[in-house]
Amino acid sequence: MKEALSKIRCLILDVDGTMTDGGVYLDSEGTEMKKFSIRDGAGILLLREAGVLPVILTGRESLCVTLRARELGIRQVYQGVKDKKEFLERFQKERNLSRQETAYLGDDLNDLAAMSLAGISACPSDAATGVLSRCSLVLKARGGEGAVREFAELVLSAKEVLWDCARRLWNV
Repeated sequence: MKEALSKIRCLILDVDGTMTDGGVYLDSEGTEMKKFSIRDGAGILLLREAGVLPVILTGRESLCVTLRARELGIRQVYQGVKDKKEFLERFQKERNLSRQETAYLGDDLNDLAAMSLAGISACPSDAATGVLSRCSLVLKARGGEGAVREFAELVLSAKEVLWDCARRLWNV
């Protein structure tokens, strides 16, 4: 697994249930809110620092996602994508990314087809049962509660750059 993780150049991220706890919060005026983990955000910053491209790929559209992506410097944000597999095939071809260089972190059945195009498919511990049984890596953390950070640290540790990236970002 370490060798496979060390080859990752691009991380495809589902949002609801992966970057968030899967809840959609609506206030009395219909404004949508989502809870994102600060630790997950730091994991994305670490990945970017190591040259791993973070990509958001979600079937829903949400201003919350746009704002969070902007805050984290994620430029590749694709919302409202109904056929994630077709999208990912095209994305990999356009960016000359091999299957082995691509990781996919998702949590539900609509992620499975696209996950088959990734060298590593990962999911949070609270993913749908059908996803848990088909992923190459089941993380210990739940969606929106550190799963992205956990995966980021696995990749960066495999590449042996975790602490170098942390030093550059935060002088640790």
